[in-house]
Amino acid sequence: MIHSSIRQLLAWVLALVASVLLASTAHAQGAPREAGFIGSDNIPVTLHADGAPEAGKEWLLALRFVPKGPEWHGYWSNPGDAGAGMILSLDLPPDWVVGEARYPVPKRLVIAGLMNHVYEGPYTVLVPVTPGPSAASFGGGPVTGIVDYLACTDQICVPQSAKLVAQAGGDFARWRAEVAPPLSAGSSFDVGRNTLRLAIPLPASVALTDPHVFIGNENLVNYAAPQIFRRVGDVLTVDIPLSEYRADTPSAVVGILSFDGEAGVEFDAIPGDVPTGGEVVAGPKAPVTPPLWTLILGALAGGLLLNIMPCVFPILSLKALSLARASESEAKARAEGLAYTAGVMLACVGLGGLLLALRAAGEQVGWAFQLQEPGVVVALLVLAAAITANFAGLFELPSLSVTTGGKPAGAFATGLLAAFVATPCTGPFMAAALGAALLLPVPQALLLFALLGLGLALPFLLLGFIPALRRMLPKPGPWMERFRRIMAIPMGLTALALVWLTVQLGGRTFSLIALVLVIGLLIALWITGRLQRGGRLAWPAFALVAAPFLAFAVIALPSVYEAKGAEAKVSIHNPQSFSADALAKARASGKPVFLWFTADWCVTCKVNESTSIERDTVRAAFEAAGVVTMVGDWTVRDPEITAFLTEQGAAGVPLYLWYAPNAAAPEQLPQLLTPDLLVAKAAQSPGTP
Repeated sequence: MIHSSIRQLLAWVLALVASVLLASTAHAQGAPREAGFIGSDNIPVTLHADGAPEAGKEWLLALRFVPKGPEWHGYWSNPGDAGAGMILSLDLPPDWVVGEARYPVPKRLVIAGLMNHVYEGPYTVLVPVTPGPSAASFGGGPVTGIVDYLACTDQICVPQSAKLVAQAGGDFARWRAEVAPPLSAGSSFDVGRNTLRLAIPLPASVALTDPHVFIGNENLVNYAAPQIFRRVGDVLTVDIPLSEYRADTPSAVVGILSFDGEAGVEFDAIPGDVPTGGEVVAGPKAPVTPPLWTLILGALAGGLLLNIMPCVFPILSLKALSLARASESEAKARAEGLAYTAGVMLACVGLGGLLLALRAAGEQVGWAFQLQEPGVVVALLVLAAAITANFAGLFELPSLSVTTGGKPAGAFATGLLAAFVATPCTGPFMAAALGAALLLPVPQALLLFALLGLGLALPFLLLGFIPALRRMLPKPGPWMERFRRIMAIPMGLTALALVWLTVQLGGRTFSLIALVLVIGLLIALWITGRLQRGGRLAWPAFALVAAPFLAFAVIALPSVYEAKGAEAKVSIHNPQSFSADALAKARASGKPVFLWFTADWCVTCKVNESTSIERDTVRAAFEAAGVVTMVGDWTVRDPEITAFLTEQGAAGVPLYLWYAPNAAAPEQLPQLLTPDLLVAKAAQSPGTP
């Protein structure tokens, strides 16, 4: 954020200097000036009139700019991050109306991270004028005026001012064809928390080679940020990140849609509905959404592989005990399999639906967003502590009982918990499916989330319906009680990991109060267990003991919460913290860049870091190749990281990107890394000295 603020400050300074210089030349308009150019003639301009004016009929004037060399460029009406648009003053009767100037499609010029909207080579600006009744007595004299503008190269900018005297004639037919024609159909826009969304009517037959939207409203959007284009029938939707310095929501958004860098249309959008979903046709990666059947297989396979991912291990204890009991009877096994599957799929669809709803409301969230919320983590901590106490025999909870009297309700609850805890990390196959789910129409997206849950539940479901598989399991017996107590160890470790995560999210005091809540809960559960073993009514006593601790936590936790931003990670590579500006600067250095995204709650991320990234052999290879390392910490919500993950087609972490020197796009590395892979990448793409 510091880099973006410096960049914005630099843009403001450049714009202020240009405005002051132009204003100083415009202020001298009252002084006598010779016809021709005042100051520099780096981009000479001439004024042309299309025939004679007639009252009430549109009359065109043309400003023809011709740079004296290819290094000079002029500016669109909204110059972008730096520069200045032209200021035109015409000497016309007071009853004549001068319309909005019409421009050709500008080009994008990025210098030092600043996006400029420019014209290179000759260009023409058309100015429509509607003469009033005085046109009859105008006398046919030439129109005169003053135009102030800016001429720049990549190195310098020079204010220019010219006194205009209209010439008859000119190639108006060509000049009309060169300006962006206005759209006859209406466009609409919607402003979210971080994104401007546009809906521009455009036939699906119109090809989009390198589209870009030039926004005429100043300081509304981040000009240099990537734009995402989607097709929804004959409507083109565009997502553009907003400027952090924007003012209030505008009443209209104007601009030019460029199709291919040359052709384009002018639009004037009003507030209205903007369709969601659609096929991504252009953007940072310019991806084409894979066929739906491949996404379906990816979601199914990804969910299946979650059963062996490290981030799922703590929940395997619940599944193992339930599977062991499944061999008792055919009907019970099927009922438990279906109930467990229903719980998993309901949790995945619920999380996916909530994710889509939050994104539609303008929130920058991604997969596993729930673990970026301190309150959710505290709830998971309490739940993990309760399950640990149950496994250790501290108390009995029928719905979680795994050794006696299993019921579908218990399997359903286990499925809900398994999905909620198992889904924070994305694994192979599911990364592409979940990334696409954020862009697809809602029904298709929810289908992918449901299939992810089906894949996660599939082994348990197969065991429920295939007796041969169940016969491979150990027979139920006293060993199950011992196994349950052993499984209290991984669940206890999970609870400890969640304690550590509360420190990362909310600070030490926040974590201490969460621990007080857990201790109060465990005391209440211990009392409950003693009453249960004595055959007495237990749960009223639990509520009586736990209520004061819960009330204390509800009051104290919000007051001591310390919102924490992304912090530099301790690493042998000494990586930079991710930002768009830092990444652009690193890539401009001519050195390879290794960028990884991680989170403290992502076990897969931590395993990869300890086994593959934080290795002396990798560090030596990176140093030899001059690799620039950069890390994005997504432990707490970070809109910039979320937007970047979305641009890369990823819904969550881990994500590993390798930028070879001068490469147009990054290479996305596997989500299960090896040290040899990173060493090989460094050897293949050494940087410049």
